[in-house]
Amino acid sequence: MIQFKTIDGLLLRDMIMAGTALLEKNREAVDALNVFPVPDGDTGTNMSLTMQSACREVNSKEFLRADEAANALAKGALKGARGNSGVITSQLLRGFAKALNGVEKITPVQFAQALTKGSEMAYKAVMKPKEGTILTVARIVAEDALKQANKDPNDYDKLFTVILKSGEAILKKTPDMLPALKQAGVVDSGGRGLMLIYQGYAAVLRGEDINLTETGMEDDFSAVSDDCHDLSKDLTYSYCVNFTLSHFREDCDEHDIDSFRRRLNRIGDNVSVNGDLTKAEIHVHTDNPGSALEYGVELAEISDVRIDNLLEMKRQFDKEHNPNAASEGEGMESADGTPAAAEKRYGFVAVSLGAGFSQFFADLNVDKIVEGGQTMNPSVDDLLNAVNQVPAECVFILPNNGNVIFAANQAAELSGKDVRVIPTKNVAMGIAAAIAFQNDQEPDENVRRMDEASQHVKTAMVTYAIRDSEYNGIQIKQGDIIGLHNGQIEFSGSSIHDVVMEMMKSIITDEDELITVYYGADVSEADAEAISSDIEKSYDFCDVECHNGGQPLYYYLISVE
Repeated sequence: MIQFKTIDGLLLRDMIMAGTALLEKNREAVDALNVFPVPDGDTGTNMSLTMQSACREVNSKEFLRADEAANALAKGALKGARGNSGVITSQLLRGFAKALNGVEKITPVQFAQALTKGSEMAYKAVMKPKEGTILTVARIVAEDALKQANKDPNDYDKLFTVILKSGEAILKKTPDMLPALKQAGVVDSGGRGLMLIYQGYAAVLRGEDINLTETGMEDDFSAVSDDCHDLSKDLTYSYCVNFTLSHFREDCDEHDIDSFRRRLNRIGDNVSVNGDLTKAEIHVHTDNPGSALEYGVELAEISDVRIDNLLEMKRQFDKEHNPNAASEGEGMESADGTPAAAEKRYGFVAVSLGAGFSQFFADLNVDKIVEGGQTMNPSVDDLLNAVNQVPAECVFILPNNGNVIFAANQAAELSGKDVRVIPTKNVAMGIAAAIAFQNDQEPDENVRRMDEASQHVKTAMVTYAIRDSEYNGIQIKQGDIIGLHNGQIEFSGSSIHDVVMEMMKSIITDEDELITVYYGADVSEADAEAISSDIEKSYDFCDVECHNGGQPLYYYLISVE
């Protein structure tokens, strides 16, 4: 039972500390919710590091006023924001702080209003917001919290009961909003991370030990149906129908159940009737949902009806697999740090993970190399500091990772310089972009040239699966070798060599001229040379180069141009 009527700066700090601690405690579990079964799933890690930066700032002095503590929280989160999930978290906290300007002690109504402002600011920070993500969870929680606070303006206990209940309910619905989540059988990882933070808040207000807090994460992998629709193929039927049968007719028997199952098979496929005459769970793909329900109601009472539009899921799936342009964030206040005096027209900042790749960028005259990538996304502050250390009028950032582009855009907004982000999603694209740069061209023309060159590169990446999964219709077992073509999992097998060669068959065309094999830290030079030789023999119309990239986790990154 929460007895507090208001929250001051010190109590807000304790809530932040608890939320951060609970998130860190469950960081690996949140990472495991990432849709891709690759060893660099990092939503939990990025959110945790972002919140830890916020904690350091809010602990830098004793803030008695709530608005002062909230501003420190937002400042710290922004400085330490890592990856897309971390940047969105920082925007939630930034809006939260803005709503509390001039507030010494937060009432329940003001707290709910601050959550609403945070949600609004996070949505604005993303060019194309997706529902079924942390954004959805934050928005629904804020809407329900505001309704509750207006109903009981002085009751924090009821407010947090609604916050946690609302958040868990919408989190369990995220797989129905994003086909990739449904196919992977998980809830949204960012939304789960946010709920852990809120659970930490509630634990402090209720005087509970966070080590004893029930997180509800045991249902995160089973919150969705085992039915994983293969949306990569043409659909046979338009709707996925699920419902429960209970309180069967007294004269109903197993023969009736068998007849019911046959009738379902006549109007659809993927039929499942699991249970007995006490309770049965029904599933079918069909063009006639009404008929399936009519057959059911002839036998028993129906409940928990859910009808998914497979056609819409297919459209969303297809859209998901078309790479989007980089998200751009809303403008923010300037961060600490004075830009270096301009000594030349152009400069470069590149994100790189692996000594070999870092040397490539150094050879291409990149001014500042920021360590990071798949395993550790650099923060907004890391990128901003690098930009400020480059003595140039215009600085190009090569993020070289899809999960760093958002943070790079935020750093560009914060800098007082002319900063252009080239949305490179891996180091091979970054190298192609750097090669395309011409010092005598105008900034806009260089952006066009570099973006075009990077998009022309086809990439193949080879790593291993960290868990059993099914993606894009491919059955994957833990420890399998998996191949990603332009960021999408398309191959799986037991042999690195075989997966590489299968990928090459799909990627290389007669128009290609150059294949570059970058081998990772866990691959010997001899093995890399051998696989490069096999590629060259199979595609003798291409030049094949082999280089030590030194990247962790990924055995090979192969670019084709």
